[in-house]
Amino acid sequence: MSDKQSSTIQVTCPCCGALLTVDPSLPAVLNHKLPAKPPLVAQMKDIHTLVKEEATRRDQKYQQLAEAEKNKGKLLDRKFQELLKKAKEEPLEKPLKDIDLD
Repeated sequence: MSDKQSSTIQVTCPCCGALLTVDPSLPAVLNHKLPAKPPLVAQMKDIHTLVKEEATRRDQKYQQLAEAEKNKGKLLDRKFQELLKKAKEEPLEKPLKDIDLD
C-alpha cells in the first residue's frame, strides 16, 4: 500500500488552488480537495476596499488610454514626416512591366 501512495503526486492547481492527487502511471486524477474558502463575513468586510482598489485601477487604465490617444496624432504625424522625407530622398523609378522583360 505504501508503494501505491508513493507513486502518486500531489499538485496544486494554479487556477483554483485545489490539491490534486495524480497517478503518473495512469494519466488520471485520483483525488481532489478544494481549498478552504474564507467566510462570507470576512469577504464582506473587505469588499469596500476591494471596490476602491478596482476603481483606482480602472481610473489609472483610463488615464493611460487617454494619454496614448492624445499622443496618437503626434506619433502618426512623426511617422508620416519620416516616410515623406524618405520618399523625397529616394529617386523615382519607372516600374517594370512584364512586357519590358522580354
